Amino acid sequence: MEILKRHRSLSVSSCRHFAVNFSLSFHSLPSSPSDQNPPNETLISSVVSILKEQRSKSRWNFIKSLYPDGFSPREVSQIILHIRNNPRLALRFFLWSERSICTHDLLSYSTIIHILARARLKTQAQSLIQTAIRVSEVDNFDDPEISSKPPKIFETLVKTYRSCDSAPFVFDLLIRACLQARKIDRATAIVWLLRSRGIYPTISTCNLLIRSVSQLKGCDAGYAFYREIFGFDDEIRGKLKVTVRPNVQTFNTLMLSFYQGGMTEKVQELWVEMVEFNCSPNVFSYSALMAAFCDEGKMTEALALKLWEEMRTKQIDPDVTAYNTLIGGFCKIGQTERAEQIFRDMGLNEIEATCLTYEHLIKGYCEIGDINSSVLLYKDMCRKDFRPEASTIDKVVQVMCCGGRVNEGLNFLRNAMKRQDFFPGIKSYELLIRELCKEGEMEEALQLQLEMVGKGFQPNSEIYGFFIEGYKEQGNEEKARDLMKEMVEIGLQRQLD
Repeated sequence: MEILKRHRSLSVSSCRHFAVNFSLSFHSLPSSPSDQNPPNETLISSVVSILKEQRSKSRWNFIKSLYPDGFSPREVSQIILHIRNNPRLALRFFLWSERSICTHDLLSYSTIIHILARARLKTQAQSLIQTAIRVSEVDNFDDPEISSKPPKIFETLVKTYRSCDSAPFVFDLLIRACLQARKIDRATAIVWLLRSRGIYPTISTCNLLIRSVSQLKGCDAGYAFYREIFGFDDEIRGKLKVTVRPNVQTFNTLMLSFYQGGMTEKVQELWVEMVEFNCSPNVFSYSALMAAFCDEGKMTEALALKLWEEMRTKQIDPDVTAYNTLIGGFCKIGQTERAEQIFRDMGLNEIEATCLTYEHLIKGYCEIGDINSSVLLYKDMCRKDFRPEASTIDKVVQVMCCGGRVNEGLNFLRNAMKRQDFFPGIKSYELLIRELCKEGEMEEALQLQLEMVGKGFQPNSEIYGFFIEGYKEQGNEEKARDLMKEMVEIGLQRQLD
């Protein structure tokens, strides 16, 4: 956590020189070489009239014939400001002028971005933001010092904000553009600068930021950012000055991040925190909590049913993830009958089972040694054209081998390979070779070992050991010695010892 704090202070420090001049004085426009001469008002009004009155494609050729020398970025900015109530026309003019008669700069880019953001034309605005960032920083886009500061267009967007009659949503789009480019430090720098002026991203953007920080820097960093962006480290909870507050999606994002990071105890802590904020959990929240309990081995039949009934009481309809989580939870604690009941309930509620549903049930029956039920479910799974994971096949083969049904296990593996275009792991080969050697079926074991090598797996010390013990049991000491000698030659003797 101390590392995160130091990283945060460095980020703020790197933006401090910019923040000194950051006052959102929206009435002023940035100065650039193209701005030194005032725009030609006659030209602007003439082009605006043509754009508004002429609806055919000929207007573009007409404008170009009248002004063959083109326009300055400032003049383009003024023209599209006059037609901002028709944002699609403004965008067409901007793109046409870019191809034909104007080299745009940050001023003209900012103007059209504001107009598009104001009209909630999100996709178009974000695309132009990405282009503006790229063309304005083409020589140092990957410079570490630059990548920790807001993009150059941020300052221009700030200065043109009021003249374009924009909306704060434009800064959400800028933040999202930085996140899409995986420039997380640039995105967070923008947030801190806006926050210093009491401007906050929308809750959906906050959640996206938290998820991005969690994915790129880890769940602890995501949680630290969550506390910072909502001001929990600065204010007494319940008396926050921020204008946005966490919602259920915020907590779902954090719970998923900690669950994926293996920190299941934090999932439970966040559930409590979510309740304290009067955020009503949804079906995803319940699934995350049940999954955390399952992974910690705390899921009991009583707890599972309590959570399930609580969802029903709150009229939260379970989705396929919730069903799979509960089925998996019951299977882990050996309650396969309960899992089957939930599976049937799933069908009655017209929730389609997934490959994961079947894998939970197959493994659950394997855990209690019910091979026949596992095979029946596997066949049903194949009819639905699902492709099982290697671990599921390995589990069935293992149970068959332990139950003395090694030939059935071998046929099961080969049928899976044929029917599902399945590529087995080495675990299944090891299990079958071990049992074949124990039963003295050395030729069958050798055939399987050759098949294994053909799949790219090399024999290890365990497999050599199975063959050596098998030949010894048959009294073939010579073959056993040859294999031991071969192990020494390829460097596996030490592993065997």
